[in-house]
Amino acid sequence: MRTRLKICCISSVDEAQLAIRLGADALGLVGRMPSGPGVVADELAAAVVRATPPPVATFMLTSEQTVADILAHQQRVGANTIQLVDAVPAGTYARLRDALPAVKLVQVIHVIDEQNIAEALAAVEAGADALLLDSGNPNLAVKELGGTGRQHNWLISRQIVAQSSVPVFLAGGLHAGNVRQAIEQVQPFGLDICSGVRTNGHLDEQKLAAFLAALG
Repeated sequence: MRTRLKICCISSVDEAQLAIRLGADALGLVGRMPSGPGVVADELAAAVVRATPPPVATFMLTSEQTVADILAHQQRVGANTIQLVDAVPAGTYARLRDALPAVKLVQVIHVIDEQNIAEALAAVEAGADALLLDSGNPNLAVKELGGTGRQHNWLISRQIVAQSSVPVFLAGGLHAGNVRQAIEQVQPFGLDICSGVRTNGHLDEQKLAAFLAALG
C-alpha cells in the first residue's frame, strides 16, 4: 500500500497548488499556536481550503481544547479534517462528531516516552479517526505542539502503529535522508512533512522532489 503524504505548514494558495501538483494527498494549515512556525491567518487558511480540489484533504491544525472553540475555528476555516494538536477533555470527539458528522478528527500524540502508547490507544478508543505522531512537548511552560523539526523515538511510534485500529501518520524531523528508514521502521499509513521540504520557511520544489524520489 502506498504511503500517503501530508504536506503541512501551507502558507499560500500557490504553495498548496505546488504541493498538490507534486502529489500531496493532504495539506496542513496551522492555526494559532503557543509556539512554533507555520501559523497562518484563518482567512488565508479558508482561501486555501476553497482552492483545494477533491480528493485532497485539508487538515486544520487547532490548539483549541473546548468544543465551542474548536467548532468556531472550523467554521472560520472550513477544512474537512480537524487535527487536534493538544489533548482534549473526555467526550470531545463525540460532541464534535455530532456537530460535524462529515469532518474527520485526527489526534496528535507527542511521542516522549512509552506512556504515550496508552495515550494513543485511549484516543482511538474515544473515537479519533486517525492519529498523528509528532515531536512536540505539551508539558513545557510554553507548549510545543508541533513544528519542532525533531525526530522522536520511532520504536515507540512503531508500537503505536502496531496496536492502533485507525490510520497513523508519522511526523517530526522527516526529510529525504531519513524517509525510507522511517517507513521501514515505523510502517505508518502516512507521512507528515514541514521543515524537511522548506527553505527559509518556504516550500522548496527541489527539496520536495528529492523527498518524493526518496519516498519511491
